[in-house]
Amino acid sequence: MNVVLYEMVKKNGEGVGCANACRAIGASPMGYSAWLTRPPPQTDARLLKAIHKAAEAPRYGYRRVTVKLHDEYHANHKRVLSIMRAEGLTCKKKAYKPRTTNSDHDFKKYPNLVKDFVETGLNQVWVGDITYVWAGEKFAYLATILDRFSRKCLGWALGRTLEASVALRALRQAFACRNGQALAGLIHHTDAGVQYACDAYVAILQRRGITISMNEQGDPRENAFAESFNKTVKYEEAYLTEYASFEEAEVGIGNFIKWYNKKRLHSSIGYKPPNEFEEELLTR
Repeated sequence: MNVVLYEMVKKNGEGVGCANACRAIGASPMGYSAWLTRPPPQTDARLLKAIHKAAEAPRYGYRRVTVKLHDEYHANHKRVLSIMRAEGLTCKKKAYKPRTTNSDHDFKKYPNLVKDFVETGLNQVWVGDITYVWAGEKFAYLATILDRFSRKCLGWALGRTLEASVALRALRQAFACRNGQALAGLIHHTDAGVQYACDAYVAILQRRGITISMNEQGDPRENAFAESFNKTVKYEEAYLTEYASFEEAEVGIGNFIKWYNKKRLHSSIGYKPPNEFEEELLTR
């Protein structure tokens, strides 16, 4: 509607002045001025051709295509996404889903000690899990450790394989995060996968006097907090970003986890981010 009014002002406003013409027909003089200086809209045909050309690069998603076209075309990411979807240019989710939990092993499996456990403070229950993300040309594997009371991600590691070393790196980072804090009585809960049940992982926990707890039935609901966090990383970061390489995925996920701990609000802890919640607890 405004465009029609602005066209009328442009055509007939010279004799009375554009500002007076705008007021006479109920149009905004400031809006008219902005409309005059706005670049002409690109035709869909031209934009479509440019999007096809920009999307030829391997795995260029709509955000990268939008940035690539920004200097020449005035289309926001929503419009670019709409066109790319219509043209079948968006990245397809991989149908194959890696299996991250292998409970078919001879290592000892531990009972679930946290099913009905209610935390009242920090370092009472840590939960860990491993998931996968698409990084460049193949999957990468993300191991994380959370404090279940504060929801803080204490440690994480991204690996190219599902070896236990990835889970161990996340665990060591969690210990570094809690450096100086007492861990007496801590329960460490994960699934019963080989990465968590292997001798190397169990030995580190036992040396520190940490109690081991595991899912009993292979049911992800028994480790819902860790599963929920990994889903958050995927849906709020990994699925929205088309990483060009493993290194890019590592940087992107690391930045997201820093933001998560520092800024993301959680209803379960009074709509505060984990870092703020923990700082308040430790200064009481």
